[in-house]
Amino acid sequence: MSTKDVPAQRSPAAPRPRPVHYISWIALALMTTSSVASLRAAPTMAVYGLACIFLYIVPAIVFLLPTSLVSAELASGWTGGVYNWVSQGLSKPMGFLAVWCQFAMTIFYYPSLLGFVASTLAYVINPDLASSGIWTAIVIMVCYWSGVWVSSRGTGSVAGLASGGLIIGTLIPGVVLVLLGTVFLGQGNESAAPMTAGNLLPAWAGLASLVLIVNNFLSYSGMEMNAVHVGSLKNPGKEFPKSMFLSMGLVLLIFILPALAISWVVPADQLSLTAGVMQAFDAMFAQFGSQWLTPIVGIMLVAASLGGMLTWLAGPSKGLLMISRQEGYLPPFLQKLNRRGVQQNILVTQGLVTTVIALAYAFIPDVSSVYWIFSVITTQVYLIVYLLMFVAAVRLRRTQPDHPRGYRAPMLVGLCGVGFAASLAALLIGFIPPSQFGSGDVGVYVGIVAGGALGLGLLVPYLFFRFRKPSWKTAQPEEEVAAS
Repeated sequence: MSTKDVPAQRSPAAPRPRPVHYISWIALALMTTSSVASLRAAPTMAVYGLACIFLYIVPAIVFLLPTSLVSAELASGWTGGVYNWVSQGLSKPMGFLAVWCQFAMTIFYYPSLLGFVASTLAYVINPDLASSGIWTAIVIMVCYWSGVWVSSRGTGSVAGLASGGLIIGTLIPGVVLVLLGTVFLGQGNESAAPMTAGNLLPAWAGLASLVLIVNNFLSYSGMEMNAVHVGSLKNPGKEFPKSMFLSMGLVLLIFILPALAISWVVPADQLSLTAGVMQAFDAMFAQFGSQWLTPIVGIMLVAASLGGMLTWLAGPSKGLLMISRQEGYLPPFLQKLNRRGVQQNILVTQGLVTTVIALAYAFIPDVSSVYWIFSVITTQVYLIVYLLMFVAAVRLRRTQPDHPRGYRAPMLVGLCGVGFAASLAALLIGFIPPSQFGSGDVGVYVGIVAGGALGLGLLVPYLFFRFRKPSWKTAQPEEEVAAS
């Protein structure tokens, strides 16, 4: 039989490459805006009146821009998020520190966020409750444990609420707030905060007068998570910078205009850092005889905040779980999953700590002071992540210059230098009590902030790493391959 008569053996068809689903740079800008922008920080900056413009733009230039461009290069070259970036650039222990801080900051973030929810919800029920520490503590505990219950069931029912948060709880209330504030001034009412050129810069009263700017670093944090979408752009080199500049402009508008509107209506000495947004809405609606709208706006803000909490609840803890199972950084008890594959033990342990922190609201008379302290601790723990990220980015550019990257940040070393210096300065300034809280005990303030930020951000992960055992590594081989 000739070779012609032998049926040709068909080689298996090569798998078709998956089609790439591109997104426009405008769509990425809107995604970034939705994950970063919020009205929660508006009362904090409304204290400064017109100077809030300066206090928002400065951290946007020295922190938001470097963070966005540097994380875009890292995300386009290395999968696995901040753990892999820092592990490749520095070491695996430093990578664990980064992913731990990304998780640990949520321990203080939830009481801070839910403190805002409590004060907002008070305006729906009884505005006098907004200054009650007991009310705030109860709301924090009920909301958090309800979130743990929902997350432990592995449900995706909150996805719609979370994705609609930008419109429901930010854009609509923000636009209404600014429009009412503009009409308020247009009717001839005098602004509660002076709106003259001499007020463009904050009054200098020593370092304490600049401490509130630290909170803006937290407002801009999270950009490294959006950088993972850089590979979905057709031309990342040109489109990603345009996307970041557009989102930065939108974020600035959402942050600045509502803060200004609040400063027009509510005097700084009467402003609550947790209830300031609702104070402004209540005052404006009263001005126009429409106070019945206040509870409706409150429900919108609460719904958006709770949706955001649920999206954050499982994400960082799941990342910490995966790394710990592969490398054995956490004891097996914290690595256990429930029958739905959710890291329930981590969530419950985190909840116990959150409950203890929430009780601080019940025992410290000034709710605004507690809210501010938690915001500072959250920011400082998260800043450790960025300090490591900037150093790792410089080392990766030098040690792996030929590693394929979908995007290369311009002047990377300069961007990292500016971002690192700004992050370090913000971390150090956070230990200084702000001028608005000058009447309190400085030693107590520094002790609480240092204990929270350095203890949770550095000491706890060191202890886990120091006393880890080989038996703590519980990931199956296929899990390690899939995660690599």
